[in-house]
Amino acid sequence: MAKRKVVAEQANGGIEKVLKEEPEGSDDEDFDNLDVEFEWFDPLPEIDFHGIKSLLQQLFDVDSHILDLSALTELILAQPLLGSTVKVDGKETDAYAFLSVINLHEHKDKPFIQTLVQYLKSKANSNPALAPLSELLAQPTVPAIGLVLTERLINVPAEVVPPMYTMLLEEVQWAIEEKEPYQFSHYLILSKTYTEIASALDEEDDRPKKKKKAASTPETLYFHVEDEVLQRLAVCAGGYDYTTPQDNGHSDSKRAFQELGIRPQSHAILIEAPKFEATVKDVAQYLAPRG
Repeated sequence: MAKRKVVAEQANGGIEKVLKEEPEGSDDEDFDNLDVEFEWFDPLPEIDFHGIKSLLQQLFDVDSHILDLSALTELILAQPLLGSTVKVDGKETDAYAFLSVINLHEHKDKPFIQTLVQYLKSKANSNPALAPLSELLAQPTVPAIGLVLTERLINVPAEVVPPMYTMLLEEVQWAIEEKEPYQFSHYLILSKTYTEIASALDEEDDRPKKKKKAASTPETLYFHVEDEVLQRLAVCAGGYDYTTPQDNGHSDSKRAFQELGIRPQSHAILIEAPKFEATVKDVAQYLAPRG
């Protein structure tokens, strides 16, 4: 555990949340800085099952029921020295974020991994931009792809991300030195993007008002800001639709303080293993505290 605390103390320096308070009856705005001390821990099987599974459900969104996320969570927890969780109130609490990697080749005979690989293969086939990933997954035997699974609660700052990736690099190297099966050919990172769409609620509202219209060609926006950096050196990167249909009501349920609805998509980023370290360094530089 000491390893986690040392890294956490080094990384915590620039992480803070800014809370805006408006006193009742006042037009003045007071800004208070609230320091939040994040700690990085090894995944703990006896504590982290429900927290990690919940974050995986958030990652896979409406398609989470297609996959055996309980088995996937148990696999993540079965390799506690690889990957990390981020918490605020000590190791006994649920994770605010997590990151881990799974060797798809090593676990290719597990039924839930076979289902996951078939799911990813069908999604890669749906987007020409993901052709290199499709070719990899179409091989008779799944290659030694390191599937990176990571997610965080929506209000967790991106600055928690670089330490998780940096520790992952170190842990993979330690595992390789111990002859464990973590010598990867590629890293495959799963994430999410979204586009803004016209709200069905506005269309049903008969009252005249100024409406904000979605662009004719919606811009792809990132839930995880680091994804734009992660894909700079990628072999390929691209999005794909969920298998489970999403109606307008689903988009409006994600509307949250804005005029347009939100249409989420899954996103895959494939990076050759030799370029992964440079990519992690780019992410750390991009998210380094300013000033």
